Amino acid sequence: MSFLAFATPAVFASPSRSSSASTFVNRHPLVSAHKSHRAHFPTVDANKAVKTETRISIHASASSLAGKRILVIGGTRFSGLYLVHELANRGANVFILNRGSKQIGDPSLKVPGESDDHFAERNSRTTSIIADRTDPDALNTALQGQSFDIIYDNNGRKLSDSAALIDMANDMGAHFVYMSSAGVYLKSDVMPHIEGDPTDPNSRHKGKLDTEEYLRSSGVTHTSIRPTYIYGALNYNPLEQWFFERLEKGTPICIPGHGAHLTGLGHVRDLASAMATCAQNPTAYGQVYNIQDRTAVTFDGVARLFAKTMGKPEPEIIHYNPKDFDFGKKKAFPFRPQHFFCSPNKALKELDWSIEYDLAAGMLDTYQNDFLVKKQLGKLKNDFETDEMILNAIKGASVV
Repeated sequence: MSFLAFATPAVFASPSRSSSASTFVNRHPLVSAHKSHRAHFPTVDANKAVKTETRISIHASASSLAGKRILVIGGTRFSGLYLVHELANRGANVFILNRGSKQIGDPSLKVPGESDDHFAERNSRTTSIIADRTDPDALNTALQGQSFDIIYDNNGRKLSDSAALIDMANDMGAHFVYMSSAGVYLKSDVMPHIEGDPTDPNSRHKGKLDTEEYLRSSGVTHTSIRPTYIYGALNYNPLEQWFFERLEKGTPICIPGHGAHLTGLGHVRDLASAMATCAQNPTAYGQVYNIQDRTAVTFDGVARLFAKTMGKPEPEIIHYNPKDFDFGKKKAFPFRPQHFFCSPNKALKELDWSIEYDLAAGMLDTYQNDFLVKKQLGKLKNDFETDEMILNAIKGASVV
């Protein structure tokens, strides 16, 4: 069976095997196609990680940030690291504010495929500011006398994390770009989520909702970004690794529920380019943008697509009821068992941005530049405890 993936503007009909799945209503006219990287699943040498050359954004020259002073809060992990790389590619002078656990030039701050020369050149335009963002006094001291054109808050989770920075941006006349989350939306039978949809005041991302409201009420020039699940090489959320490890071992893939829940994924490079494109872009002022791929894919489809990426046969998929198990603090599956995807059409229409990675190409990039690297270095988790519980209960089998 092939995996199921749907373009987000389409009409989605619930699979007949799932009485709980909803019928989704078309909410957008189809956006004209953009170029994207599409994988054709070449044979992959499982013993060799393939490093691609550093890609310069196709929009870098069209929206140059040459000479702009940009502050990035975070900037040394996953999406923040890629954002710093993207901003530097566009000519910006980047200032990274964090607690100083990694210094400028640390080899771990290179994005996959980046040459030493390119890394050194952008580091010459990158400055580290060491401060704890949760300490207002330390933050004021570290930023005293500084002025920025754009401030990116890449890791604020609650209003108290961001309020002081927002006030500073307002005083400076800076554009504040905030990393929110598509997790703020209220569950709905009408999908995909679009930017005007109701939000959930009891969401686990309530702090991000509060911050968005403060941005609107403060009068600061701002843009909010709401990504769904972001994936790609260097992801500290082991979303992809969860599938790759099980497929590598040849164990069944245990998926909660019926397996037909649709989810949205977005490649980290596409997120970085979208965020960079917002910088001092008047069209983006006061706006919220959903960011993900153009498609939604079922949980079962994710497993099949990962297997195809690895050159593996179609996996055995086991469906289970998560309510039948007590996993404690263990996370048995990397996605929440619900439909969760958005339309990126507003960003595609309004911004000088396109989605360069489809799911196949993005997963291949992650497999080659993350999983195989970790495998070679012996850094895989290989934790199958919850799988053991599920398989023992359902079929008396064992992962070992």
